[in-house]
Formats: sequence, C-alpha cells, structure tokens
Amino acid sequence: MDYALQQFANAVPLSALYALLAFGYALSVALTKRADLTYGALFAFSGHAFLLGAHAGWNILFLTFAASLAAGAVLTLALVVPLSVLIGHRIAAPLSAVSPNAFTVASLGLLLVLMEGARLASGTQELWLPPFLNQGIAIMPNLASPVTSTVLQLVNTGAVLILLVSAAVFVALSRWGRNWRAVSEDRLAAELCGVNSRAMFTQTYVLSALLAGLGGILATMHYGTMGFGAGLIFGLKIVLISAAGGHLHPWRAAVGAAIFAFGETFWSAFAPMVWRDAALISLLALLLVITRQQKPMA
Repeated sequence: MDYALQQFANAVPLSALYALLAFGYALSVALTKRADLTYGALFAFSGHAFLLGAHAGWNILFLTFAASLAAGAVLTLALVVPLSVLIGHRIAAPLSAVSPNAFTVASLGLLLVLMEGARLASGTQELWLPPFLNQGIAIMPNLASPVTSTVLQLVNTGAVLILLVSAAVFVALSRWGRNWRAVSEDRLAAELCGVNSRAMFTQTYVLSALLAGLGGILATMHYGTMGFGAGLIFGLKIVLISAAGGHLHPWRAAVGAAIFAFGETFWSAFAPMVWRDAALISLLALLLVITRQQKPMA
C-alpha cells in the first residue's frame, strides 16, 4: 500500500505536465481539425534550447547556476515565439483552409526539421543539468515507508497548475476565448461576424506553443535532459491522449492526459517497462476506434 501511494505521488508531476500539454494542443487542433505532430516537436525543441542556453550561460558567460537557467529560459521563449508565429500564420492557417490533410503532412515535416535542428545545434551530444532542488520532503511521514517528493517536483507541479488554471480562465472568460470558440465551431460564420480567423490561428498557435515551451523547460528541469527522439514520442502521445479525452475540448483533453500519466506511472512500477509505451499507445488507439463518432452518410 505504501509503495502504491508513493507511485501515486510520483505520478502527480507527470500528470500535471501531460495535462498542460494536452490543454495547449487542444487549443490549436480545435482550429485545424487535424492531428498536429509539431506540438510535441516544439515541446522537445524547447527542452533542447533550454539546455543549450543554460550550458552556454554556465560554460561561456560564466553565470551563476540560477542565472544560467534563466538564460536558457529566455533563449527558449525567444526562439519558440517567432517559430509559433511563423507556423501559425504561414503554415497552419492557409493549409487548414485549403487542405486540412496537407497540414498533417506539413506538421510531420516540421517535426523532422525541429528535431534535426536541435540535434545539430547540440552537436549530437546529450546535455544534462546537474541535480538541484532534489531535497526529499515527506508528504505522508506517519506511514511505515513515508511517501516523499522533492522540492523540484513540488515547484514544477505548482508552476504547471498555475499555468493550466490561468490559461483555462483566460480561454473561458476573455473576449479572445469567445472568438476562439467561434472560429473553432464555424470558421466562415465567425468571419461573417467580424472575427479575423487567420489572426486567431496565429494567436492560438502562439499560446499553444508558449504552453509547450514552458512545459519543455519544466520537464527538462525535472528530468535533467531531453532526448532527441522525444519530439516524435511526445507528439504521438499528445495526439492520442488529447483525442481520447476530447481534442476539441481543452479541459477534457487535459483530464484524459492526466489519467494517462497515472496509468503510465503505475505500469512502470508494476509491469515490464519495456512494453509500457507500446501497450499504452495501443490501448489509446483501440479506445479511439471504439469511441470515435461516425459521420452520417451524405
């Protein structure tokens, strides 16, 4: 029982991260209506940019460790924001209007470009951050085997929850959120009511990319590194998780992603880890086949 509670505590930071990524992904896919692998690539690219910036701050600029982390975060956002504007305005908006399936193909191409760009920029070397804020804190100290977490896990979880709740409130209550819902439901009708749908595509993609970028920074701080293949793995996971939870509804997608994270953690604890991704992704695919909505025949 104590071991299961510890695994539950371990799953909370991962579930918060997955929920944030799924929420951001659902914002953009609600407009494009097609799978977007670029989102996972932006997440992984942000992690690599953060590592490169932090290492440059420490080894070249001789900054303190905290200042090096800040430099990495600034570099990441400075790269992700222009990239998201370019993708949203020049690729997502026009391709979604002309041929939605073409956007899925373009997203695969963008994924390869971002992954290879990150690999070449780091010289095909995996960079690592030194452990920090890894002091253990007993969450349930009265058990035979106390349930513990680390300072960094708690900080990351709190930061992710703040981002998630802030984004949800902004989408739910702001005028921008109303325009986003209008374009996601009927792009042409929204344009007839005076909403600039192309601008909404760009702004939505920027917001989604910011959530992915901040998630990449927090994940890299948590794990200490970011693998070169993480863009494809996370891109596929987020596409399937969000679709299972309801990819047109950000909160449903976030809840589905959080549940998936708990399943992933408990599989790692109680089952062979080598089969984890294959089994859970297959389960998600089966769930989509069973629950997908059939369109009526014309």
